[in-house]
Amino acid sequence: MSLLADVMTILLNGLQQGAIYVLLAVGLSIILGTLKFVNFAHGALYVIGTYAGLFIALEVSLTSGKLRDWGFDTLGLDLGFFAALVFVPVVVFVIGIAMERFLAQSFYDRPDTDQILVTFGIAIVVQELFRVLFGSNSLPFNQPKNVLAIGGFGGVPVSGPIALPIVGNFPRWRLWVIAITAVLVGIVYALVEYTDFGLIVRAGTRDAEMVRLLGVKIDRPYLIVFGIGAALAGVAGVVGGPLSVVNPTVGTNILVPAILTVVIGGVGSITGAVAGGLLIGLVQATLIGLPSVTLGTFTLNFSPWSQVGLYAIAAIVLLLRPQGILGSEEVAP
Repeated sequence: MSLLADVMTILLNGLQQGAIYVLLAVGLSIILGTLKFVNFAHGALYVIGTYAGLFIALEVSLTSGKLRDWGFDTLGLDLGFFAALVFVPVVVFVIGIAMERFLAQSFYDRPDTDQILVTFGIAIVVQELFRVLFGSNSLPFNQPKNVLAIGGFGGVPVSGPIALPIVGNFPRWRLWVIAITAVLVGIVYALVEYTDFGLIVRAGTRDAEMVRLLGVKIDRPYLIVFGIGAALAGVAGVVGGPLSVVNPTVGTNILVPAILTVVIGGVGSITGAVAGGLLIGLVQATLIGLPSVTLGTFTLNFSPWSQVGLYAIAAIVLLLRPQGILGSEEVAP
């Protein structure tokens, strides 16, 4: 029973970690698959979402940075986590639309290297801006106690352990991250696959010129797609923030796994992004959860190899199926 409990715990941890990658990868994938735009600033949107969620949900004591030098010892609205979950996607959606309108549009017909350089430059600028304002020290993002609470009444508990069959006690918030991700990805999938908006987007992905000749203004759907992708990155920052400390480098750290998720799953495929994110999350959780092995005087610890496992999985998938697990030939990189 102990072995089964360990396996189930690793599985749930993998699903939770994979859920963060899925939220980021779905946004990356639909932007890259639809607009053919390589957005290395996606990690910066995650950083913005994390910090915005932190300061909307809580009131935080600042320990360094220019804001503290200017007299701001504490900062935050303390409106609760539900408010952050509602307002942050809206804020990052607007930022995404501005990014598409004033930056991305100028680079649609430029080489991929130009897109990578300019968006990576934006990511570095955002990272350093947050470092200057808030300092390099990590800020704690406490897990929410409940959501949907109004004043001192109501609310659904989301923190603390929950007793699960076989597994035993498991962090309740990790299950909520999985659930929130499933709902949001389901909504985006339904929007793309079962609406007229999604039909235009998918048609534009295959032949944008023909769609324009049919009298459809495709620039506006493209704008919305970019905004949706940005909003998902913001949500990832909000739900992922309470699972780790908050600092200016979190976006850079999570960008590479998100890109590998897109590559493994297949560019432009929402289901592929889900498959890739869950696969990467499970690989990481498995390597971190495996016990150390002692061979004579040598001890093998698998945890540091969790990052190496990501590249190994990506290499295997690309060798066997270059377009990704669920990618199509038309959008293969």
